[in-house]
Amino acid sequence: MSNPLLGPVGLPAFDRIQPEHVEPAMRQHLAQVERDFATFESEVAGASTYAEVVSRASDLVEPMGWAWGVVNHLLGVRNSDALRAAHQAVQGDVVAMWLRLAQSQPAYQALKRLKPGDGVEQRVVEARIRDADLSGVGLTGAAKERFLATQQELSELATRYSNQVLDATKAFALELADPAEVEGLPVSARAAAAAAAVRAGRTGATAEAGPWRIGLDGPSFAPFMEHARRRDLRERLYRGFVRRGADAPHDNHPVIERILALKREQAGLLGFASWAAVSLSQKMAGQVPAVERLLDELHAAALPAAKAEHAELTAFARTRSGDAALELKPWDIGFWAERLREERYSYTDEELRPYFALPQVLDGLFALCGRLFCIRVEAADGQAPVWNTDVRFFRVRDAADGRELAAFYLDPYSRPADKRGGAWMDNALDRKGARVPVAYLVCNQTPPVGDAPSLMTFREVETLFHEFGHGLQHMLTTVPRMEAAGINNVEWDAVELPSQFMENWCLHPATLAGLARHWQTGAALPESYVAKLRAAKTYRAGAATLRQLYFARTDLELHARYDGTGSAHDVQRRIAANHTVVAPLPEDRMLCAFTHIFSGGYSAGYYSYKWAEVLSADAFAAFEEAGLDDPAAVAATGRRFRDTVLSQGGGAHPMQVFRAFRGREPSTAALLRHSGLA
Repeated sequence: MSNPLLGPVGLPAFDRIQPEHVEPAMRQHLAQVERDFATFESEVAGASTYAEVVSRASDLVEPMGWAWGVVNHLLGVRNSDALRAAHQAVQGDVVAMWLRLAQSQPAYQALKRLKPGDGVEQRVVEARIRDADLSGVGLTGAAKERFLATQQELSELATRYSNQVLDATKAFALELADPAEVEGLPVSARAAAAAAAVRAGRTGATAEAGPWRIGLDGPSFAPFMEHARRRDLRERLYRGFVRRGADAPHDNHPVIERILALKREQAGLLGFASWAAVSLSQKMAGQVPAVERLLDELHAAALPAAKAEHAELTAFARTRSGDAALELKPWDIGFWAERLREERYSYTDEELRPYFALPQVLDGLFALCGRLFCIRVEAADGQAPVWNTDVRFFRVRDAADGRELAAFYLDPYSRPADKRGGAWMDNALDRKGARVPVAYLVCNQTPPVGDAPSLMTFREVETLFHEFGHGLQHMLTTVPRMEAAGINNVEWDAVELPSQFMENWCLHPATLAGLARHWQTGAALPESYVAKLRAAKTYRAGAATLRQLYFARTDLELHARYDGTGSAHDVQRRIAANHTVVAPLPEDRMLCAFTHIFSGGYSAGYYSYKWAEVLSADAFAAFEEAGLDDPAAVAATGRRFRDTVLSQGGGAHPMQVFRAFRGREPSTAALLRHSGLA
């Protein structure tokens, strides 16, 4: 029991967990599950209740799932060679065990005989039967063995893909020493670049004198692309960015093709025409044509808008640069778009950063959640071990009676050396009976520099709100059955509803007033900036929408129709032809770092962002219709949102949940209106 991964199930002992704990703990868990599940299979034939079949099966695998979840979490936030090796040593056996459980004929037959007691149980039982079917429960002999082999290999490939993206991101950097090379870069970006140089061993680096280190992680890459005046350096950085994971020793090309081939093979073994058909059988959309109808509708609005935006940007760049023949390249778009935005709306991200210090933003976010959902968020630092000193711990209580509802970890800052990019929410603990749920909330925003707190861009503020929306659905669930609590059992294309819904509040006047205050003076964000932020909300919305559709279409095509003829990059280029206004470079290998679909859960599901955005925009429209300036109406509508979308989790179909909140089925009208594309 000295091994912290052997339980008990609860808040992990992150201060004690080491890579050497992983393999012995997982071997012990695997052996225990093997014994317990064999007993379960011998007795389940006589079972007749949900508790005897579903709950019992969940209970016996929970300790192993908890430990493996902790290991995978650490792989994302505290990556190391030792942890990778330990993970790899047991990954194949863990995958085999999960598949063995899913393919259990005694458990499957018990599920098919089961008469659920209520709608939640019915949903879970149906999902378990479907998941067993998709795990090859009906396969026998060589086909079953082959399915297991493909599943194990896919798991190993996803981990390798993610690790190689992380390694490639770490391996590339611009080392700059001449102040002319960072001309145009804001003070905060120069300070962060100097701090990165210090971490890389360049002692004495300062924001003013350098040297500076510019990397491919978001907080470093984005400001340089938007502000650096040296076009040649922007080009070098951009070319490095679109080649992440494309070159030895971090080459993901063979990994991509192998993943796609194995998924095609799995689909065939399961009797489906494509992996997209497998994926969509578990989603709200249901079938490929339903997804394509949505993407086509949005594409019809986005493409002409994006073309008009590009013509406008080109004309602006030509005028401002004095080059009447200038043709914008991919490394020019961010730079000139930022210049046009500054001119049109007369503000820069740098002017706004001092008003968005993380502590104040958190105060504003938590106050909003209090008004909307009648909850209280309390700092609980020191009450749970953490994996990095950056990490904070919070508890969530019901504001009406003080009951503890949940807790969460917040890991806000970018750490390129050992933390993967992006932002995400994951389950630390699920609700189970009276046990409160706990969430991991992970971002990669600009870290503090010197005595200043983390000063955020507005997009980083939106990202924090987004991930907190995921966390709210996990934390405010009232479903007591772990299998359907929070985000569990929620169709993947509906799970982004709460997250994207929360982004809408970043520009709500009362909310913005609470989270935007100057970190030194306490002054409120001037009203002139508020007006400009709101006006800029739809700035280049056509381009932003088209970019998402490009990713979604590429993903869908790769998993629905690509048969391995040619290469996956041929598919990407074909989709790019009518989903981009500036063609990708010939050497662009975006797919080599498309972690969402190759190492995340979004294969044949990237469209989910747009699908759920329709739901979230329509949900926010309910607050607009009730009256955003009416606190009582906002509170009443927020309570209804909490009691439906945030409460029911995977216990009801997402369309049923949406109708319970909205009173009707969703419409794209609100999304097109909010985007300025109506």
